Amino acid sequence: MEYLLIILGALCLLLGIIGCIIPAIPGVPLAYGGLWLLQATDMVQFSWKFLIIWGIVTVVVTILDTVVPVWGTKKLGGSKMGVWGSTIGLIAGMFLGPWGIIIGPFIGAVIFELIDNKNAHEAIKAGFGAFVGLLTGTILKLICCGMMTYYFITALV
Repeated sequence: MEYLLIILGALCLLLGIIGCIIPAIPGVPLAYGGLWLLQATDMVQFSWKFLIIWGIVTVVVTILDTVVPVWGTKKLGGSKMGVWGSTIGLIAGMFLGPWGIIIGPFIGAVIFELIDNKNAHEAIKAGFGAFVGLLTGTILKLICCGMMTYYFITALV
């Protein structure tokens, strides 16, 4: 049973890292679940403080991942239409592979800003904000999952 929990925990961490890039998979919560699966074994016992802190980090990073792209779009002059376009572009981009996920929010924000009668310069600026926001959220999630993976592995060694 111990080894099954370790394997499931490792799979959660792997899916968590993949989920940092694919928006449909909740990466950071899955990685956190991996820590809990390891905690359920007799081999490793994390402190409650450690688990609570990582629980808080998981919630904060998950919220920031939703807020940062919107903030980036708005910060660089995007409107509500640009935010909607960024979100729709992200969803549509998921069907086009990794490059679609990267450029989808940018293209979506630009198109929706143009529909909202913004000039091309303003639309591209808002699209860049969406791209930077998405990139920032992704990097934040990867760092978080990477650290959880590090703690998982070092706890086993």
